[in-house]
Amino acid sequence: MNASVRDGLSVQAGNDGSHGFLVQLLSWSDQLLLGGTLVVIMISFLYQPVVVEGVSMEPELGHQERVFVNKVIYNFKQICRGDIIVFWYPRDPLRPFIKRVVGIPGDQVVIQRGRIFVNGELLEELNIPEDYGDHYSFPTVRVFPSTYYVLGDHRRASNDSRSWGLVPRKNIYGRAVFRYWPLEKAGFLD
Repeated sequence: MNASVRDGLSVQAGNDGSHGFLVQLLSWSDQLLLGGTLVVIMISFLYQPVVVEGVSMEPELGHQERVFVNKVIYNFKQICRGDIIVFWYPRDPLRPFIKRVVGIPGDQVVIQRGRIFVNGELLEELNIPEDYGDHYSFPTVRVFPSTYYVLGDHRRASNDSRSWGLVPRKNIYGRAVFRYWPLEKAGFLD
């Protein structure tokens, strides 16, 4: 057997090459363990898996679909109109809800025959098919500081700010960013 030094390791060359394979396997296992640990840490502290309950966010998100929620994004970025957020329901802080932000602090939101006006301008909602909307009207709501006006995309089947009011900022725990189940629909959310 011939000994050679490569990358600081002494490798004995054998006829079957099994020793070299074991060294490489151990090297890969270290990298896989480190990578797996980083994924667990990232998911535990940065992202949270959430199951969508109900049909209020159809067609974007359906019942029992699974998404990752970025729990830290709003520490570095403002909540924006159009974001899909996950929050604790204001009337039952143990129940998580998922909705789309329509009004941000300082906005005035009014709904006339199903059409949403924010600060006097019609909100263009490209993600809401006509058959998911409704034709109801709701009075003007001023969105106070540190609160948000949220709606489900499926307006006919959503329990949202039209029914129970504004969402306090302290109730919002993240932004839905990635659908991972079902696999055929996996991808980043708008």
